[in-house]
Amino acid sequence: MILSGSASQSLAATLADELNEPLGFVEYQSFPDGELLASAPDFEAHRAIVVASTVSSDAHLELLQLQDAAREWGAEEVVTVLPYMGYSRQDKAFDHGQPISARAVARAISSGTDRVFTVNPHEESVCDFFDVPAKSIDAAGRLADPLPDDLIDPVFLSPDEGALDIAETVRNVYGDGVTDYFEKKRLSGTEVEMTPSDTDVTGRDVVITDDIIATGSTMSEAVSLLHGRDVGRVFVTCVHPMLAGNARLKLANAGVEAVYGTDTIERAVSQVSVAPNVANRL
Repeated sequence: MILSGSASQSLAATLADELNEPLGFVEYQSFPDGELLASAPDFEAHRAIVVASTVSSDAHLELLQLQDAAREWGAEEVVTVLPYMGYSRQDKAFDHGQPISARAVARAISSGTDRVFTVNPHEESVCDFFDVPAKSIDAAGRLADPLPDDLIDPVFLSPDEGALDIAETVRNVYGDGVTDYFEKKRLSGTEVEMTPSDTDVTGRDVVITDDIIATGSTMSEAVSLLHGRDVGRVFVTCVHPMLAGNARLKLANAGVEAVYGTDTIERAVSQVSVAPNVANRL
């Protein structure tokens, strides 16, 4: 039986169809003192699959509660699916006295589950922080599905060299085009300097790919640089469309033709589901 966190209801329903598994009914409550309660009133299964993107502290707590509820019902196995793992980018102590937050949340999640799967974590190494078997699922190939069939001499770009593998995956699934990346230099915690690649983009359609779009600042700067070089259409794709604050407006103002993401984080731009990729691993 699949139990869903409140932030992953659409994905959980799609995954239930993919697996032909029952979708459990979950209630989400909030009490006057701020405490939360995620509960599964009716549960009849030997295995619980808890699907929860931990996009907030509340989502983390819901996940822990649903794991515990499944155990309370007597589930023999609890499998946790983290479509998006919050705190995964805090995978090291960046200053003296700081925690490794990804490790802290991984240990908490491990206490209530037998296995963990997470989709395209920022760093593969975060899977090592769990105290139970944890594996990543690559869903980058799904980003090719919503792209137009008529891309003109396409270029698949990543914002930096570290994300080039996503661009290559999307290009390979799409079946046409070349890949390249921007040189990115971080000037501060909030300021990034982008340098255009050497690839000629004049009149060519460009697809910028990444694992996550958070504030949209880096991505919108990349788009603006491309428009300064007489690019054709520019499309933006990412696995995790966080799109915090006014990120979508930034991209629109920069001249993006369209933004596509998956349902690891459920947004208006979530045009494709990672459910088939997850189902193949369960």
